[in-house]
This record gives sequence, structure tokens and C-alpha cells, in this order.
Amino acid sequence: MVKFFKYLLATFAGGIVAAFVLLILLIGMFSAMASLGDKETKISENTILLLDLNGPIVDRVTEDPFADALSSLTGEPSPEGLNRLLKNIEKAKRDENITGIVLESGMVQAGYATLEEIRNALIDFKSSGKFIYSFAPVYTQKAYYLSSVADKVYLNPSGMLELKGMYAERTFFKKALEKVGVEIQVFKHGKFKSAVEPFLLEKMSEPARLQTEVYLNSMWDHVKGGIAEARGLTPEKVSELADEMPMFRTDNSLVESGLIDGLKYKDEVISELKELIGVDEDDDLEAVKSNKYAKVYVPNGKVFIKEKIAVIYAEGDIDGTSSDGIKSDKLSKTIRKARRDSSIKAIVFRVNSPGGSALGSEIIWREVELAQQEKPVIVSMGNYAASGGYYISCAAEKIVANPTTLTGSIGIFGMIPNAEGLTKKIGVSFDGVKTNEFADMPSITRPFRKEEKELLQAYIVKGYDTFIGRCADGRETTKEAIDKIGQGRVWSGVNALDIDLVDEIGGLNTAIDFAKEAAGLEEYGIVELPKAEDPIEQFMKELTGEARMFIGKSLMGEEYKYIQTLENLKNGYQIQARVPYNLEIK
Repeated sequence: MVKFFKYLLATFAGGIVAAFVLLILLIGMFSAMASLGDKETKISENTILLLDLNGPIVDRVTEDPFADALSSLTGEPSPEGLNRLLKNIEKAKRDENITGIVLESGMVQAGYATLEEIRNALIDFKSSGKFIYSFAPVYTQKAYYLSSVADKVYLNPSGMLELKGMYAERTFFKKALEKVGVEIQVFKHGKFKSAVEPFLLEKMSEPARLQTEVYLNSMWDHVKGGIAEARGLTPEKVSELADEMPMFRTDNSLVESGLIDGLKYKDEVISELKELIGVDEDDDLEAVKSNKYAKVYVPNGKVFIKEKIAVIYAEGDIDGTSSDGIKSDKLSKTIRKARRDSSIKAIVFRVNSPGGSALGSEIIWREVELAQQEKPVIVSMGNYAASGGYYISCAAEKIVANPTTLTGSIGIFGMIPNAEGLTKKIGVSFDGVKTNEFADMPSITRPFRKEEKELLQAYIVKGYDTFIGRCADGRETTKEAIDKIGQGRVWSGVNALDIDLVDEIGGLNTAIDFAKEAAGLEEYGIVELPKAEDPIEQFMKELTGEARMFIGKSLMGEEYKYIQTLENLKNGYQIQARVPYNLEIK
């Protein structure tokens, strides 16, 4: 209850508007609580599973009675979880009441690796003989990649379809920092460790450009190959179509090229589905959304099983300043409990992280190593498992990555601002007294002295040596071998397989299969960790973050994310193991 009031007070600190929003949401919250009595949802024959994925998709969602209230008020879709989607698609495959799946996911918000896992689950679903239809007014390229596996892909006659290849963009702050009189003092090891470049350069360095070209082309080769296979085209043809920018071509050209099956309005798609299922035109189609279908019970023939595989989720920055992300102390405790639990026979460690604190990564690595000594630990990599994300993965028995996972980035860096120029501009000066030579270190109001630079650089080199040592031990190779493919370089999952940074290509279910085999299990249950937070505390924490982000975005727009980056640098651990900040694959 103490935490509840802490979050309540924090929310009110956001201002009167946030308090008013809270009041409205509390009304919806208690309404949601009143509806929790009916835990199980019932569906009838000839029901369609409707996957509306036009919002963010995270690795894991838990039961949240307040999400609908928040979503209805803000108009923003509630996050969907990969864990729930994979379970629902597998369940729908064997559910006699489900006749097929309809995708309404033209504006999906997820990384390519996440979409890959959903896409593979849909391909497996089709083996049941049931249909998949897709309809949208607009398809982004990511959404089209996901939807291309459908039996029928339809677009609104006035709609748009994006297919243009991939683009990775970085934002550089050097000139802006110079204008305000701030210098970023950088200490790093690894020629490809380009996370610091936005603060030092005005464009990509040649090593950064090279690594980006390699992994971006690897990802595009996989995506265009998947589209080609699903649509009966060749990869070369898909690339040719992308060069023609179909978004701005005539509508008929989309059908003629084979990218879609037809231009239809939604009512026409509904009529076609009714005919396909055998429903009278005057009757309504029966459909159930993913969050509701999660409450549908479909027997799988299994009885209660004591032996379990734990799926432990690690998503977000490591020890960043936001309330979300990975907290090394909490995650370490979760891994330790799973190691000591005799009913848990294997661990699947789901890592979806660009890294973060080098110290936090080391703390988590230690618990993974200890767990691996007692039971199989299989890593499943999501969109990112790079730098610190790879650090916490390397001790596992086996590493499974998606083809479009970004991984590697083995290297560390430190960044400490020098705001002396800014303080002079605004007329602020500093003076002080110290007892020892380094008592005033680190300082952001003056440049580093020679001796201080040498100390910090030596510390970075030592940290890098520790990092490659952890990787060498985990991958059963030498430091020299890791250093050759390290140096901060980022690799795609396919690239990483070729250089033995990962063992297999696949998703979460692939990793679970490996865990089952490694533990010698015939039957098993799945337990997801860390345990879900209390819904009220989770709701209040999310609301606090929403209020803070609302104010920030109102003032700064989308540039607010860069302010968050600087806040993390200022308040977080200054020695970092992470991939380039705000790397976007479009």
C-alpha cells in the first residue's frame, strides 16, 4: 500500500491535468475491477480470431484490468504482448471454434524480429487448413511483411502500401552542443563502438557506416526473401518493386505486381468472409480479439505438470533512469530464485535489450553463469540483444537469435559532459577546496585533466578486457577471437550465426524446444518471470510515466526522446555497454 500512495503522489506532481486524468481513470479502474469476476470467455462455433496489432508490441504483457480504461481515455491502443500472441495463435490452431484469423494490422509498431516470430506462428497456423485474411487502409512496410503470409491480402481502394527497402538513421548533436557550450568527453574501446558518435561527429564514421550497411543489407535480404516466398515472387522482383515506390503508384499496379490480392472496402471483405464461412449475409460475423481470446480455455490434453521451464524476460535498457527496463538487482534476484527452484528444470532467458550499464550487465551475467552451472539456460534474442544485452546472454548453454536481431556490439564506453563553456556563457563560475588530488573527479564544470583521462581510459580498457573474457568463456573460444569480431561492431542474427556469436536461428518457441531437449523433459509447464506486478501499482506507475511523457512531448514533440537519452547519460551509470542510441530501422 505504501507503494500505491507513492505512485499516487508522484502522479499528482505532474499537475492538475494529471490529477484530473487520474480521477477519470480511477472510475474506469473500478469498473474494470467489477468485471474481473468472469475470468473465462466463451466463444461459439465459426468464430474468427481478430488480430488488431495497430499498436506497440512488447515481449510480455500481463493481465491488466486497467489497460482498457486507459486506452479508451487516451485513444492510444493498449500494448500487445508477443507472449500472448504466440499462445493465442497456437491455441487457435487447435480450437475447433476458430475458423480462421483476420489481421487488421496495417500500422504495426514492433521490430522486425518480433514480427518474424508472429509471422512464423501464423505460417504454422496455416498448416491446420484454416484461413488467414488481412485487410488494412494502409500498410507500413513492417505491417506488409507480417501480413504477406495471409491467404488473402486486401487493401482499401484509396489506401497505400509501403515497400521501399530499409533505412537506418542516426541523429547527431555535435553542433548543437557546441552552440550551448557543452563538450562531451568520451572514453571508449573498439573502433566500431559508435554509440558516442552523435556527440562527437556530424555524420557517421566509416566504420559505423560499414557495419550499418552489412547488417542492414542482411536484414533486407531476409525480409524481401520472406515476402517473395509468401507472394510467389522472386527476391529480385521484390527489390525491383521497392525501387518503384509502390506507395505512390496506381492502385491497380499493386494487384498486377502480385503484392496484394485485391482492392476492397471493409464491407466487401466481410461479405467474402461470410461466404467463406457459410454465414448468412444478414447475420453478423462472430469475432474475438486477442485480449479476450486469452481468457478462452481450450483443452490441450495435459494434466497438471510439476516440472517447469521458466521464461525470464529481460526487456529494455539495463539500469537506465526510467521506471521501465531492466533493473540488475531485481532481474538477478529473479534468476537466482529460478536457479534454486527445484521444480524449474530449465530456463529460457528472453533478452530484448540494447544494453546499458556495464556494471549492471556484469551483475546479471554472474547470475546467468551460476544458473547455467545447475540447469540449462537457453537465450532467446528479440529485436536487440547487443552490447550489455549480449553480455548478459553469453554465459548461456545455447543462444537463439532471429534473422533480424541486432546483436554483438561487444564493447564499452564512458561519456561525461563538460559544461564549462555553457556556464561561462550564462555567467556562472565555480570554485572549491579539495583534500586530495582526485577529490573533485568527475566534474562537469571543467575539462578532464591528463591524469584523469588516463585513469578513465585504463578503466574502460580493463572493462573491455573483462567483457571479451566473459564472451570467450561462454562461447568456448579465445579473447583474441572475440576481439576480432568485437570492437563494438553490431551484427544481424544471420551475421552472428556465421561468426559463432549465436548458435541457432529461431524465436522464443525454438528456444523453449531446446530447453525441453536439454533438460530431458517429455511434458512440462511454462512459468513466466518476473512475477507480474500488482495491477494497481502497475497502473499508477504507468500513469506517472505517461504524465511525465505527455508534458515532455507537449513541449518538445518527438525530439523529447533525445532529451531522455541525455537524462540517462546524466543520471545513469556513466560506463555503458550499449548499441548506438535511438537507432531506428525504417
